[in-house]
Amino acid sequence: MHDIRSIREAPAAFDEGLKRRGLEPVSAEVLKRDAELRALLTRLQTAQARRNEASKLIGQAKAKKDDAQAQALMAEVAGLKDQIQKGEEEERRLQAAVNEFLAGIPNLPADDVPVGADEHANVEIRRWGEKPKFDFKPKEHFDLGEGLRQMDFEAAARMSGARFVVLKGHLARLERAIAQFMLDLHTEGARENNPTERIEIGGYTEVSPPLLVRDRALYGTSQLPKFEEDLFFTDPRESNWLADTMNFIVANAGFENHLDDIIYTRKEVVGVMRTALQNAASVLQFSDMGSTLDFEGEQRLRYGLIPTAEVPLTNLVREQILDEKQLPFRFTAFTPCFRAEAGAAGKDTRGMIRMHQFSKVELVSITTPDQSAAEHERMTACAQEVLKRLGLHHRVIVLSTGDMGFAARKTYDIEVWLPGQDGFREISSCSNCGDFQARRMNARFRAQAEKNTRFVHTLNGSGLAVGRTLVAVLENYQQADGSILIPDALKLYMGGLDRIAP
Repeated sequence: MHDIRSIREAPAAFDEGLKRRGLEPVSAEVLKRDAELRALLTRLQTAQARRNEASKLIGQAKAKKDDAQAQALMAEVAGLKDQIQKGEEEERRLQAAVNEFLAGIPNLPADDVPVGADEHANVEIRRWGEKPKFDFKPKEHFDLGEGLRQMDFEAAARMSGARFVVLKGHLARLERAIAQFMLDLHTEGARENNPTERIEIGGYTEVSPPLLVRDRALYGTSQLPKFEEDLFFTDPRESNWLADTMNFIVANAGFENHLDDIIYTRKEVVGVMRTALQNAASVLQFSDMGSTLDFEGEQRLRYGLIPTAEVPLTNLVREQILDEKQLPFRFTAFTPCFRAEAGAAGKDTRGMIRMHQFSKVELVSITTPDQSAAEHERMTACAQEVLKRLGLHHRVIVLSTGDMGFAARKTYDIEVWLPGQDGFREISSCSNCGDFQARRMNARFRAQAEKNTRFVHTLNGSGLAVGRTLVAVLENYQQADGSILIPDALKLYMGGLDRIAP
C-alpha cells in the first residue's frame, strides 16, 4: 500500500516510478479521490462542531426558559445528527474506494533497478560454479524419476489431476533431506569462509505456521486483491454460510424482500453481499476483504491455502508496534505451498517445475528502513549458500522494473543450471518490499528516543524451492545408468546412502 501523503507531496515522482514499471500515471486520479474524501471530512468536522455548540446552547436556552429557542436548537441538532450519520456512511464509502484504488497499484521500484519491459531487461550480476560435463546426453528430471520408478505423475493425476506428483522411496526421502538440510543451514548457519564475501549466514528462527489463512493475511502481503485467481480457497459449510449470511443481511441491511422468495445465482449473491456489507458495516464484523462474518459469535470463514510461507511469516508482525532493538527479525519455515497457476496455461506441463502443490523453505526478514538494503544482500547470500553446498552451478540476476513482482521494490532471482533442459531456471526469488506490505498490515516499530512510530520494512525469499532443488540434484548428479549420486551435503540426511539406483 502506498502512503497517500507522499503522493500528495510528490505526485510527479510517484508517476515517474510507475512509468519505470511501464504503467500509466495515476496520481491525478488518486488525488481527486483523496480531495473528495478530505472535503467531506472537513464538512463533517464543521457539522460536528456546530452540533456540539448547539447542544450547549440548548442548555442555556432552557435555563433562560426560552422554549422557542430550545426547540429550534433541538431541531437543528437532530438535523445535524442525521447529516453527520449520512456523512459518516459516505466517508466509509469514499475511504474504501481510495483504499481499493491504492491496493491495485504496485510498489515503486528502487532507484538502482534496471528499467525494462520484461525479463529480457534483467541483468546478471554474478555466477558461481561450472556446468557439469557428461559423456552422454543428460535426461530431464521426469525421465530420471520415472526411470527410478519413484516419481509417479499418472497416479497423482488419477486422484488430483494435472500438476501434481507422487514421490516414493528414496526420492521422497531425498525431498525431505533437502528441506532438513536447508532448515539446518538457515537456523544454525556459519560464517562464509570466502574472504571476498564475509557474509554471515544462518540465524533464522524456525517457525511452523498455519497453512490456512484469512483474506486479511493475504491482503497484507499483497496476494489480494490482485492475484485472487492464483490462489486456492476453502469455504467450509458453504451452503449454510451463504444462507445464514443472506438472512443476516436481510435482517440488518434494510432489505424489503426476504431471500427465501428469490432465486439468486452465486454471482448475484456475491454482488448483493458486497453491497449489503457496505450498508451494514456498523452491525457486521468482517475481514479486510469482507469474507469473515460474525453471527452471534460464530465465525464462518473463507480460508486461503498459502501460496508461500511468506504470507504467515510476514503476518507474524501485523498490527504490532515493535521495539527497534528487537530488529531485524528473521524467520524461516518449511511448508507445502498451493498455487492455481492460473496464468501458466501450457507452461511446464511435464515434470515438477510448475506444480499446484509444492514444498518450499521460505526466508522472511523484518527490519528497520536503514537495515533493509543490507538484509536483502544477506538473504540472497543465504539462499545462494544452499546451492554452493550442494555444488550446483547457478547465477544471480536483478529483475528489471517490468519483471519484478507486485509488492517488490527490488528483486534478485537465483537461477540454477539444469543440464536436462540445457538452461537456467529460477529456484529462488529474494525481494525487498520496503514498507509496502507493512502499511497494509499496519506493522510498525518505535525507534529509540522517538515518540512516533514508523513502518517496518519486509523482505522475503525462497531458501529454496525444495521441489526445484530436487530437480536440480537429479539432473546435475545423474549417471549414465540412470542412477543419481547423492551430494555430500545430503548424505547424512539420507542415512549414509550415496546413490539412488533404478
